[in-house]
Amino acid sequence: MSQYDTGLSHGMHLVHDGPPQAPPMVLIHGSGASGAFWAPLVPALAEHRHVLRVDLPGCGKSPPVDRYDVPRQAGRVAALLDELGLRPVTVVGHSSGGYVATALAELRPDLVGAVALVSTGPGLDAFLPQPLILRLLLAPPFGPLLWPRRTDAMLRKGIDATAAGPVNVPAGLIEDLRGTSYRSFRTAARGNTAYLAERGVPERLAALTVPVLVLFGADDPRWEPSSAHRYEAVPDARIEMLPGVGHLPPLEAPGATAELLLGLTAQGVDVPAAGPET
Repeated sequence: MSQYDTGLSHGMHLVHDGPPQAPPMVLIHGSGASGAFWAPLVPALAEHRHVLRVDLPGCGKSPPVDRYDVPRQAGRVAALLDELGLRPVTVVGHSSGGYVATALAELRPDLVGAVALVSTGPGLDAFLPQPLILRLLLAPPFGPLLWPRRTDAMLRKGIDATAAGPVNVPAGLIEDLRGTSYRSFRTAARGNTAYLAERGVPERLAALTVPVLVLFGADDPRWEPSSAHRYEAVPDARIEMLPGVGHLPPLEAPGATAELLLGLTAQGVDVPAAGPET
């Protein structure tokens, strides 16, 4: 598997994996994470795809910016793809990264051949009461006080709280999480809320003509798992519920997740139903 780091482009850190001539697949992480989040999937994906992992602004190795609204972040990804001359791409977003993926398809349908949403809530009313560790770390009044004091153990506990069970955290992810400022995280979170308040994700995707794959953990503690079925409003969307999996399918079930993503192309989704992780 070939890998190369192109550094910063349009304010975002970018890493390539796999053969450059293969069909391109862009992986977009969720709030406060980084491209390192996808590491367990990369070996399988890079055998068949040119995989691009971005660190969104203010996350990982990307510097902070003034504006974090979702369409603006999608515009940055579009500019990067234009610079690289890549199209059509399969764009994959985890959690709030799915909003950036959706906005990219809305903004530049010429660039996007297919969309995959992994644990991406369809609307604000599907958001569940969050685990205590996340409420303490992420929200006022304690968040601004605890954020600078986060230890590796606290961050790992926060990750575990979003999964159905303990997970192996990819190398570099904890360091990247520590590098995200509280201001960047909260500003991006407000941008995500505004995007959903304006219009739900299924409604946005239903207005497009792009193949869609939706992956949800059946035991997701952040979003009501049954809300995944709202994506049935998207013509020809495929919805996959992963049993025994929480909010982090790429870490909890990397084999099943990679198999499903590899089946997503501009022609649609054509893979067997995902079975238990082996």
